[in-house]
Amino acid sequence: MKRQYFLYYDLILAAFVLALLISNIAATKLITAGPLILDGGAVLFPLTYILGDILTEVYGYRYARRAIWGGFIGMVIAIATFTVVGWLPYPPEYTAQLSYEAVLGFLPRIVVASLVAFVVGEFLNSYVLAKLKIRTKGRKLWLRLISSTVVGELFDTVIFCLIAFGGILGSWDMLNYITVGWLFKVGVEVLMLPVTYRVIAALKRRERSDADDRRANFTPLSMSLQK
Repeated sequence: MKRQYFLYYDLILAAFVLALLISNIAATKLITAGPLILDGGAVLFPLTYILGDILTEVYGYRYARRAIWGGFIGMVIAIATFTVVGWLPYPPEYTAQLSYEAVLGFLPRIVVASLVAFVVGEFLNSYVLAKLKIRTKGRKLWLRLISSTVVGELFDTVIFCLIAFGGILGSWDMLNYITVGWLFKVGVEVLMLPVTYRVIAALKRRERSDADDRRANFTPLSMSLQK
C-alpha cells in the first residue's frame, strides 16, 4: 500500500497540541466578560475544535484520531513535568514557589476533568463530522461543522464541569457555568466559519485530499493511519 504524504498535516497537528497545552495553563485564571465569568482557556480552546474539524474534513477520521491522542499524551507529559518540578526541592533564594504552584500545580480533580473531557469531546466532534459527511455526501459543510461542535463541546463542557466542580457549585451555578461555557465555544465556531471554510478549501486543493471515511474504522482506541 502506497503511503500518502501531506504537506501541512504536521503543522496543523503541532498547532492543535500547542493550542491545547496553552489553553490548559491559561485556564488557571478566571476572566470576566461583562456579567459572565469564564476561565482563561476559553480564549484559545475553541481553536482546538476548529483544528479538529479541519483535520477530520481534509485528512480523515484516522488522522484526527492520531492528533487527539497526540494532544492527550502531550497533556499528560506536561502535567507530569509541572508536578514533578513543583515537588523538587528549591533553594532559599527562590521565592516564587507559591506562585508556581498556583499556576502550574494542577489539582488531581482538575487534571482528570480536563483529560476525560478533552478525549470524549474531541472524539465525538470528529466522529459526528465524519459521519455527517458520509450522510450528506460531502455537502452542507456548515451543517457538519456546527453540528459536530455542538455535540463535542456540549459533552466536553458538561464532563469537565461535573468532574471538576461537582459538589462544589450549586445546581443553578453549575447549569449557568455549563451553559455559558458551551454557548461561548459554539459561538466562536460559528463566528469563525468563514475562516474555517477558506482554510479547508485551500488545504483540500494543496493537499489534493478530501477525506472519504466510508471505510474508516471509527474505533477511538487506535493511533493507526490504516483505514
